[in-house]
Amino acid sequence: MSNEITKFEIFMIGVGGQGIGLLSEILIRAVDYSGQVCVGVDTHGLAQRGGIVSSHLKIGNVSSPLVTPGNVDLVLALERHEAARGMNYLKDGGILTYYDTSWQPLAVRLGRTSEISDEEIQKAAKERNIAVYRVFKELPDARMQNIALLGTVARYELIPKVNIQHYMQAMEDLMSPKILEENRKIFLEIMEVE
Repeated sequence: MSNEITKFEIFMIGVGGQGIGLLSEILIRAVDYSGQVCVGVDTHGLAQRGGIVSSHLKIGNVSSPLVTPGNVDLVLALERHEAARGMNYLKDGGILTYYDTSWQPLAVRLGRTSEISDEEIQKAAKERNIAVYRVFKELPDARMQNIALLGTVARYELIPKVNIQHYMQAMEDLMSPKILEENRKIFLEIMEVE
């Protein structure tokens, strides 16, 4: 019997500087440590100027890392507006996990559109039977939002066959001891939240 799942697609989206690249690399390594095959690719856009950054990850027997709208099992978003945009990638009945913060897109800053609210996300998700995990935690550094999201993914076992040890091992691979200690604390605090 194979330990590999047939196929599981993940789309990660955020704003430049939020740590989507690190989150993606942690997930790729964690999936690898779980004994499953995965492929991934990042798209950076105007990351240096607060533009959209996304990562695509597929687990299982797949030929291309790019995900397509309507086929994704799990969206991880590091910002409310990007969560709303990311829902376009989810299949009905998928899972949306997002960090509840706003890095107002240009259209909002210019007054051309209003800010997306948590209520609007919840309403749109309900219409499509999408499970929503809203993440918010006071953090010592906003750059740790990706780790708070990762802790939620681990806590609710949102990626099949990947467990806490796989995530911890991946973080150890990618972070210096001081950074690892700070991020491990956030990760474990999220895991213990009631």
